[in-house]
Amino acid sequence: AGRFPARSGPRPSGRWVMAVSRGARPPVGVAAQALASLERQLVLYRRVWRGSVFSSLLLPVLFLLSLGIGVGGYVGEIDGVRYLDWIVPGVLSVTAFQIALGESTYPVLGDFKWTRVYHAMAGTPVGVPGMLLGWLLFLVLRVLLAVLVFLAVAAAFGALASPWAVVTPLVCVSLTVAVGAPVTAFSARLDNDGYFTLLFRLVMVPASLFGGVFFPVEQLPVAARAVAQATPLWHAVELNRAATLGVSPAWPVVAHLGYLAVWAVAGCWLAAAAFRRRLYE
Repeated sequence: AGRFPARSGPRPSGRWVMAVSRGARPPVGVAAQALASLERQLVLYRRVWRGSVFSSLLLPVLFLLSLGIGVGGYVGEIDGVRYLDWIVPGVLSVTAFQIALGESTYPVLGDFKWTRVYHAMAGTPVGVPGMLLGWLLFLVLRVLLAVLVFLAVAAAFGALASPWAVVTPLVCVSLTVAVGAPVTAFSARLDNDGYFTLLFRLVMVPASLFGGVFFPVEQLPVAARAVAQATPLWHAVELNRAATLGVSPAWPVVAHLGYLAVWAVAGCWLAAAAFRRRLYE
């Protein structure tokens, strides 16, 4: 009593349900769709957040202690600045860079190929813009959590020489979208996770080592310097270093931000195209 009777007869196929849902979607705004997508990501992250604490929070702090203080005792100063103070904005930027890149690989491919979560979402009022916006918001929150903790530790060590350091989380947000969006587009088009190994070895590791994080790119050969300056990471490092040290960046601030914006806009466009192709074609 009080229960609905069991449905009899064959169940409609998932493809039929998705087709009907797409044809009769209620008018739901993109913001509401993004919040629904973000909520799903946060529910999952609540179950696995402990596994990311070391890489997202503790590892940058260990970098700061070992390189900034340990190696810094041998390096001394760079451009008249204590090495600890000089390396803080680099480690801050590379933390955001690696989180955005890493989180946009296996989780995106998995939600398409293994769990097929995006296919399930396509059968709801959540469209591609809502999926992408919710996903990027989740990446931003992941990065902001790590960045704020790292800034608190850096401030405790007296490594923030300028009040402009308060704008570094905004720079890291820009870097997150500039990196996360194109990598999401790349992952959404794959059927084999073997390509991620190439991405990590040929993109993430070289950019992290030669993007101005640990030493000035001016020490590199001209060709290698041009490659380093073509990465979004270098532009974020320059902006964060200018903010934490109170100096002028290598390029005008507008040029650095504009370059990151180009990567972000192009990445979002490519990601939306990849999502539509995989879900609806």
